[in-house]
Amino acid sequence: MTGPRHADRPSHTEGSPLDPDRLEVAPGTLHETVQGWVPELATEEELRIALEKAFDYRGDVTITLKNNSKIEGYIFDRVAGSSLSTSFVRVLPQDSNQKLKIAYADIAALAFTGKDTAAGKSWEAWVRKYWGKKASGGGDLSLQPESLD
Repeated sequence: MTGPRHADRPSHTEGSPLDPDRLEVAPGTLHETVQGWVPELATEEELRIALEKAFDYRGDVTITLKNNSKIEGYIFDRVAGSSLSTSFVRVLPQDSNQKLKIAYADIAALAFTGKDTAAGKSWEAWVRKYWGKKASGGGDLSLQPESLD
């Protein structure tokens, strides 16, 4: 017979760091709720943190520029440069198909005004809803995605 002997394999006893039951369970991710948040942008660091959260946000934001104009839309890209003038976000405005590039240095305020389209739509929430429908004996139990609205 060829191959490694059982004694040469790592131990998989319960509680060991290599316990397969423990390795297969990954901790969940806690998603911060920022919908409705208007961050204070007093420092460069606060602006950078807020714009990073805005990039991760799955809804629209309202950006107020230093010239007092407002842009409401979805941030789909960002580049963090060495200064605020070399850093920018790219936005898909609600009222236009034109993509805008806005320098961090031009931003006076930010507000998370749009609905987070993925809020409450985790896999766990879907499974709970599915089993609730199945237990009640009603509803469409298809595997089709729900509407975002």
